[in-house]
Amino acid sequence: MNTKRYDYLIVGAGLFGATFAYLATKAGKKCLVIDKRNHIGGNCYTEKMNGINVHKYGAHIFHTSNRQVWDLVTQLVPFNHYINAPVANYKGKLYNLPFNMNTFYQLWGVTTPAEALSEINKQKTEYQNITDPKNLEEQALVLGGKDIYEKLIKGYSEKQWGMKATDIPAFVIRRLPFRFIFDNNYFNDPYQGIPIGGYTLLFEKLLENCEILLNTDFFLSKTELSQKTENIVYTGQIDAFFEYCYGKLDYRSLRFDHQILQNQDNFQGNAVVNYTDAETPFTRIIEHKHFEFGKQPDTVITYEYPQPWTPEKEPYYPINDEKNTTLFQRYKQLADKEKNVIFGGRLADYQYYDMDKIVASAISKFIL
Repeated sequence: MNTKRYDYLIVGAGLFGATFAYLATKAGKKCLVIDKRNHIGGNCYTEKMNGINVHKYGAHIFHTSNRQVWDLVTQLVPFNHYINAPVANYKGKLYNLPFNMNTFYQLWGVTTPAEALSEINKQKTEYQNITDPKNLEEQALVLGGKDIYEKLIKGYSEKQWGMKATDIPAFVIRRLPFRFIFDNNYFNDPYQGIPIGGYTLLFEKLLENCEILLNTDFFLSKTELSQKTENIVYTGQIDAFFEYCYGKLDYRSLRFDHQILQNQDNFQGNAVVNYTDAETPFTRIIEHKHFEFGKQPDTVITYEYPQPWTPEKEPYYPINDEKNTTLFQRYKQLADKEKNVIFGGRLADYQYYDMDKIVASAISKFIL
């Protein structure tokens, strides 16, 4: 006699876990979703502050070329037409991102694609002797030359990764996308936007037919929880699942400083402004109302500070260098041998995924 109460125990109410839960319940399966935080949505969680939906764990812009993924999320909640067009602030001067004709005009005063390409090629020739770039600095100089590297890449990358550009692996910036058109749209995907009313509404829809336990640490109740289910979907840190038997994987973490500015309706005129000089301690300021074209009398801004990861902090960015990649592969071999456990998401796969890739991965792993 089957005494299991649930078909799936889903550890983590973030995007992978919630998408998997939605697909499973739609197929008639019973799911218990747990999360150690006090809310659903993982790092995509939005919280209303002074009438503004605040991205509590950094900016999240949904973009995809996958029509199946887009149809899945947009059938649950309406999305707006927000297009990500960040601005870079280097020592008080502003530059459009990604690198396009607006950027090249701001850097050099060039007005035609031919002039821009000529300037880039001229700057690259100084580094043509670097045939096998060994680090981010060499890679960026070979691809784009000195001006782009020093003003828009170096300081930001060193803050983000907490090390000198000469110590950051070259693969971090294997290519630099140059657009020789006046187009500030950061992404190339045809489907882009943000849920109207915030991401938390999307997660409420994804999880509406599931049982949810918040403030619940899987590892503190592992035996009891496992007895209630046929299968486990695990979205946490893969090394933690195996009790760090081979050692701990490395991450970069973030600290967010959220500020409500009352009686100020517009702080910076853009949702995302990156600060690319080394002297500014934060990497960017996010002004949340602009994600939804807000007209509120107040505004909410967030300063984003990269910081070293320690076990009591949230892991955000896997450090996919040779050491950590090798260590992850050892854990993955253990994961592949697990019966009735599905591993998925950013932490379990030790990959920094765009949101659509997480949804697509949940779709593929549920089918399996």
